[in-house]
Amino acid sequence: MTPFFVQIKCKLGKSYEVANKLAEAEIASEIYSTAGDFDLLVKFYVEPGTDIGHFVNEKVQVIPGIQDTRTLITFKAFGA
Repeated sequence: MTPFFVQIKCKLGKSYEVANKLAEAEIASEIYSTAGDFDLLVKFYVEPGTDIGHFVNEKVQVIPGIQDTRTLITFKAFGA
């Protein structure tokens, strides 16, 4: 599986709704609330060869209450 992260900026007052919708969709591995420029940090896994851009566009950005996203592609996990 290929991991990647998406930082999500929500419309005002919508971060809990967005987090719940992501959880209900069962597409995210982990969902964290964060402080700073973005409201949520979400970890996803997709099958190798999956177009991550299409995945984010078709599965994540369509959730009501999302204002902006930033996708982070990872290379190697260190540690246990």
